[in-house]
Amino acid sequence: MYTLQANASGTRSIAVSDENLNTIRKYGLFQHLIDSNGIVDETVLDKLKLNIRSLIAAQVEDSKDLLDLCIDVIYHNNMKAFGLQQLIRLYLQWAPAHPMEEGEEE
Repeated sequence: MYTLQANASGTRSIAVSDENLNTIRKYGLFQHLIDSNGIVDETVLDKLKLNIRSLIAAQVEDSKDLLDLCIDVIYHNNMKAFGLQQLIRLYLQWAPAHPMEEGEEE
């Protein structure tokens, strides 16, 4: 379990699990998310939310992992642009240390 700082002052935080990070990798949620300017703002967070909604709506099979990610992290009351930026940083550190298992696709 990881704890993200959700605001600049450090008074708010969000708990993120390995399962949440695996879901991000499984669906490639951060691929092509940030524009070429590299700025993570509220529009990027809104774009991520819309992408996840469309994935859930389009899925025929169980999307419990996406729903858990939404409830635990993406739609958390403390999630703002700063928190998303911290989540992206955490994911970039986490991914190389947790190689994909056989049968997983990126």
